[in-house]
Amino acid sequence: MASINKEASMTVGAVTGPFSKEGMVCQYPPMMIPSNVGVRFGNNPFDSIFPTFLAQIVFIFWFTRIVYTFLKPLRQSILSAQVVAGIIMGPTILGRCTSQHPMQKLFPMTGKVVLQTAANVGFNLHLFLLGIRMDASMLKKVGGSAALIGTMGYAMPFTFAGLTYYTVSHVMTLDRTITTSIPFIIAIGSISTFPVITSHLADLQILNSELGRLATYISIIGDLWSFGTILTTTALGLIEHGSKWMSFWALFWITIFVTTIIFIFRPFIIWLTKSNSQEETMRETHFIIVLVIVMACGFSAEVIGLHAAFGSFLLGVALPDGPPLGSALVQKLDTIATGLLLPVFIAISGLQTDLLSAAGGHSSAITELFIVLGYIGKFMGTLLPALFCGLPYWEAVTLALIMCCKGVIEVAAYIMWKDAGIIDDQVFALLLVTMLIVSGVARPMVAHLYDPAKRYMAYGRRTMLESHNSIQLRILICVHQEDNVPTILSLLDASNSTRLTPISIFVLHLMELTGSAAAVLVPHLRTQSQSTPNATGAEHTVSAFRQFEQQHQGNVAVQHFTAIAPYASMHNDICSIAQDKRTTIVILPFHKRWAIDGRVGLSNPSIRTVNIKVIKKAPCSVGVLIDRGQIGGKWSSLTSRSSYRVGLLFFSGADDLEAFAYGRRMAQHPHVNLTVIRFLHECQTHEKKLEDELICEYRANALMMGKNRYKEKIVGDGVETTQAIHAMEGDFDLVIVGRYHEPNSPFIRGLSTEWCECPELGLIGDILASSDSQFSVLVVQQQPDGSVPPGMLSTVTSKNKSFGSKLASEFSDGEDFTPDYSKLVLEVGE
Repeated sequence: MASINKEASMTVGAVTGPFSKEGMVCQYPPMMIPSNVGVRFGNNPFDSIFPTFLAQIVFIFWFTRIVYTFLKPLRQSILSAQVVAGIIMGPTILGRCTSQHPMQKLFPMTGKVVLQTAANVGFNLHLFLLGIRMDASMLKKVGGSAALIGTMGYAMPFTFAGLTYYTVSHVMTLDRTITTSIPFIIAIGSISTFPVITSHLADLQILNSELGRLATYISIIGDLWSFGTILTTTALGLIEHGSKWMSFWALFWITIFVTTIIFIFRPFIIWLTKSNSQEETMRETHFIIVLVIVMACGFSAEVIGLHAAFGSFLLGVALPDGPPLGSALVQKLDTIATGLLLPVFIAISGLQTDLLSAAGGHSSAITELFIVLGYIGKFMGTLLPALFCGLPYWEAVTLALIMCCKGVIEVAAYIMWKDAGIIDDQVFALLLVTMLIVSGVARPMVAHLYDPAKRYMAYGRRTMLESHNSIQLRILICVHQEDNVPTILSLLDASNSTRLTPISIFVLHLMELTGSAAAVLVPHLRTQSQSTPNATGAEHTVSAFRQFEQQHQGNVAVQHFTAIAPYASMHNDICSIAQDKRTTIVILPFHKRWAIDGRVGLSNPSIRTVNIKVIKKAPCSVGVLIDRGQIGGKWSSLTSRSSYRVGLLFFSGADDLEAFAYGRRMAQHPHVNLTVIRFLHECQTHEKKLEDELICEYRANALMMGKNRYKEKIVGDGVETTQAIHAMEGDFDLVIVGRYHEPNSPFIRGLSTEWCECPELGLIGDILASSDSQFSVLVVQQQPDGSVPPGMLSTVTSKNKSFGSKLASEFSDGEDFTPDYSKLVLEVGE
């Protein structure tokens, strides 16, 4: 192949653009394909487009990740890091270098078309995924307060900026560029889109908090107003600037396009999913068909005068979120679209930003004034109605800060307006930089001001030890998998539910949020618990607990909830239910599951993270259940067994006392044989009055009942304690132990926490979890004292209850929720 002169294959020049001179590239085909195939090693790879494109993708990915590493500790989002990386690579810093600089070779004029095309493909796919994650049915659950806040938050930026524009235009003469861009600046300042807000909430790990759910609903209202405004202005613009027939045909084809998506593409894709219902993953052919339909919707949108991304987004909104369809599409597309190509799209916005050209000048000051007024209007438009609705002041401030955050939708709007000539480079740079500053300041402030755990600070002590035996025991059971159920049912059966000692059980089904943007917390209705041949694992779990309730009719009451949330913030739902239902103890499944042969079959680090956060923040006692029930077979009622052997390891401390209180309740069950093993030290001299009194009481009752036992083991150090524990192999079906023991306790002397595989269980709990024993283990932590600082309790209580009593009717469905402002945002069934 003959060599082609690079200079003869490409012509670069300048042409007059709408605002300034722009680059124009005329390229011949040899430059568009790898022309050096088969040529000897050593040719410059940047002489061809394809190697340059690959290098650009790699460089943008790693450079943005490096920038994000530095910005993440400052609570900045990955999008901010991508924009900052683009600004650094662009004409502001590295792009100002000479043509011989490596950055100029990496991002030549000839390679920008291909890079921009790949970025647009990634953005379209990302918008499709954002649409899938939206649940249109959430509109039914929006209360009047969320509607008021969302409406005022949308209207007030228009009011602030509109009045200012009216005043300024009568005082001075504005440039045509400013008068053209100001309406769009005002419009973008008023929106807070659902995908952007939920993305920020998920990053800050407050998506499923009370404030997070409220912000989600407010963003939905804002989107409704935005879409309504866009449709109205589009129709008016067509009527004003075009003929009546042109307006009619434009609206006609848009209607046909939307109708086709809703009534043809949506049913067809859902039908594909149903035909694939027996398989765990979506078939590749079905996935390709869906991908082609996404591309077709984008193309059709461009044909009728809309942006391609709008067509992809509308198709995503039309499809159902969550499993099986939404989760499958997100799983297959998210990595390539959001992880690889979207950073290129965002970085390009920074590459197009020249901060030096935006600085100074009369027009830049006027433009920045309207941009800032938009943010002020959004902040005040959210803050004032939130205070009117009774939200505590600092939480209202936090909510206003959240609604001021911008994201990928706004960046895409800036880029589209710049490409369409609506705004110039200066306005584009000011919009982008102001967005970075506001979001960069708001996110750390939100993280500092709002802690969902403050609400979980208990208004009173709720522990097993301090609860009288005749008082109803309220237990929150957390279930991740259907396999957790048998051993949990055995534990509940052994908890001795009678007419005099009833038990209220609250079952919380925990699911990871995939294929959807909004966290969900809903109760199950009685009509939803009927088991069918095609029932899911959650339905089987509900059916099993309903059967347990029927077997203990009159002694046990069961309520079911489902929480769908990211693992990073799943503890918020657990603590929220524990607080609302005033539970005494939360039972958490261990993150490891054992196979039938006794080996660890599955370990989920995300569940472990949830457990650790609940242990730290729960408003009641916590028990971690290490389930080895698979080894012993399926659950059966204790009435069908000769006995259920429970061992209680008693050392010393509050957690051991809590474990003892639970074991004491079990000891009253006629089919439970409880053995309390008290560990004593060789040199132990001082007496512990409360512990001794409880032990003496238990020994007296055990002597009367005849089936329970008491043992004492004298040990010298941690090694002897470990040996004594291992010697219990085969003696019990369940072992109960307290979580925390003093570091200087003689019972654990010589045991190092450095070798502890699961420190959240404590040293003794870790030994039991790491052993090869076949019994299950319950590690108990008592609710600590001093959860609420002095003076804070009355403030938190009064503010939350006053807000909840005012707004409870908006979301009430008859469920027994404590009146507080979580009523505003807790999603409940019809």
